Amino acid sequence: MAALPGLRVVRSRIHGYGVVATRAFAVGELIAEVDGVRWHADEDLDDRYSLWLGDDWFFDMLDQTRWINHSCAPNGEVEAGAEDGGWARIVAIRAIRAGDEITYDYGFTADVAEPCSCGAPTCRGYIVDADELPLLLQAM
Repeated sequence: MAALPGLRVVRSRIHGYGVVATRAFAVGELIAEVDGVRWHADEDLDDRYSLWLGDDWFFDMLDQTRWINHSCAPNGEVEAGAEDGGWARIVAIRAIRAGDEITYDYGFTADVAEPCSCGAPTCRGYIVDADELPLLLQAM
C-alpha cells in the first residue's frame, strides 16, 4: 500500500494505531481520497474498517485511512457514497497542524456503540452518534 501524502500511521494515545498529519490542513481541505472496495451486507463480510454508506452498502477502507480513530470532537469528517462502485474521502472540519492526530466521529448507532477513549473534553463516553446517545443510555 502506497503512503498517502501528508499522513503517517503511528501508535495512538486514543487507541492502537492512529494517523497523524505530517503537514498542516486547512478547514475544508481534502485530507485523503480513500482507497477501498464497496460491499453489500448480503455478502456476509464483517470488516471493522468499513464505512457504512447506507442501504446495506459498506466501503472497506484499504489504505492508511483505516487507522483514523474516532473522536467526539473530531478534526475531520468522512464524505462517502455508494455510487460509482463506492467512494470516500476525509475532509478537514477544523485547522489541523503537523503532528495532530486525524480523527472523525464514527457515529455508531446505539446497538453497536462501544466505550470511547478519545479523551476529548466533550467525550460522550461511547462511540455513538450524538442523536443515538439517549437511546443507548435508556437501554442501559
